[in-house]
Amino acid sequence: MATYPELQSDDPAWPGLEAAIRASGRATVLPREPGSARACLERLQVSTRSTLGAIAHETGGILVDRGWLRLLGSGSARLPRALATWNDELAIPLTHFLLVGDDVVGGSFSINSGGLGRTRHVFYFAPDSLAWEDTGLGHSEFVHWALTGDLETFYATMRWPGWPTEVEPLAGDQAISLQPPPWTVEGRDKSAVSRRRVPARELWLMQQEIRAQLDAAGH
Repeated sequence: MATYPELQSDDPAWPGLEAAIRASGRATVLPREPGSARACLERLQVSTRSTLGAIAHETGGILVDRGWLRLLGSGSARLPRALATWNDELAIPLTHFLLVGDDVVGGSFSINSGGLGRTRHVFYFAPDSLAWEDTGLGHSEFVHWALTGDLETFYATMRWPGWPTEVEPLAGDQAISLQPPPWTVEGRDKSAVSRRRVPARELWLMQQEIRAQLDAAGH
């Protein structure tokens, strides 16, 4: 296992990433706590030369597009879920996949480490299909997409009029539960569904339970 000093790169990714965040104009870097940042980096065993290591070590997390998309860092008051511990809270082995971010309506992004297929790509758990989808992007490419990509088109079917007023005050450990849920025909029109704040963990567990039931029924 690499020590903390050994994980410090002479060519860190953070300066370039920080510049990209500023240029994007739609992301907020949350402050880090040094002890948590160190613990996060040591747990993940990634170098600060990587984008993942840079986010883990230099941020408490990153809020993108008014907080609709949350990239996990080492944890902060506004985003208490950390890269090093969120998998543990959900009882997901790091050898399966590493959850690196999510959106407020229950979509999750993870780096595959063997549990989702043959690639090391970032996968997206889509709340409207309850299925993992290969984005075809590595983690660095995914972060670049989050900062500069067309999120409006990607989330066109998941947003409702006036969504920023509900999303911006949302705590980083909360999500928005949509009823009827987005994987149903009745839940397709997001302007007609009811919405309530729930713990992000609660929404994740509910989705996985329903996914397991569908799998058992052969759907």
